[in-house]
Amino acid sequence: MMGQVVFPYFQPTAAAVRGKRLQDWAPRMAPAAVRVPNPTHFPLPIQFFSRAPQVFVHEGARQALERRLEGAHVGPVALHINDNVSRMVTSGKRGEQLRVGVHHMFLDAPPAIQEALVRYVVANDRDASNELGRFIAANQFRIRASRPPTKPLRTRGQVHDLLSLFQRNNQRYFGGSHDALIGWARRSPKPERGSPRRTIKLGSYDAVQRLVRVHPVLDQGWVPRYFVEYVVYHEMLHHVIPMYREGGRTALHPPVFRERERQFHAYDRALQWERDHIARLLRS
Repeated sequence: MMGQVVFPYFQPTAAAVRGKRLQDWAPRMAPAAVRVPNPTHFPLPIQFFSRAPQVFVHEGARQALERRLEGAHVGPVALHINDNVSRMVTSGKRGEQLRVGVHHMFLDAPPAIQEALVRYVVANDRDASNELGRFIAANQFRIRASRPPTKPLRTRGQVHDLLSLFQRNNQRYFGGSHDALIGWARRSPKPERGSPRRTIKLGSYDAVQRLVRVHPVLDQGWVPRYFVEYVVYHEMLHHVIPMYREGGRTALHPPVFRERERQFHAYDRALQWERDHIARLLRS
């Protein structure tokens, strides 16, 4: 159930961005839900029976949403909060009881969205379905990775420690709430002498694995830390502001992305460094 992707919470005006603290634009789970972080980066001194990510939900918030459903349905309602990666809303009948499962993102959804959720579940309202689709698309950053990394992640390089840079960005620009993973990409063979690379992808973001990767060519002593930190920040933004389609075109870096990107403390300096040294990176 996905409508056309729009971003009602991630398309503020430039003035609004400048007037907000950066933490206000941080990716968040619902305040009433807490996901156990991925032990790859955040080991916990706690053992759980299941290896799957788990979500702990505030019961009062769940009951409040359940009461909304009960107000529109004739009969009992049982609401379950999940951490699914594909089906955000499910419902079915067991006798007179309406059984509903929803993703935790709906716990702190605006009242209009929760009302649309009720209309969709109880009456299968088409407009409500489209409204929910837009909300889900705008909150994809709350959905856990649908596929874990296939190989162990290497974050500490010979010169730069990606996890340290990630955590620094996380605290400075995302209020400590960014939950993607990060690691160095595979090292590709060096180009033959006299035939340098024509292009190079310094960083990438995999939405399926919720994973940021950085090209190992940046793990060199002559590459300044602020530039690697900028590449990491750029890819972290893709976790918060996914691409969307508008007018038949795909916008990988919509205006709000560019606004957020310019908040990086060494933005102009990093771009200038890249212009000055891209040829050397291509030869590395």
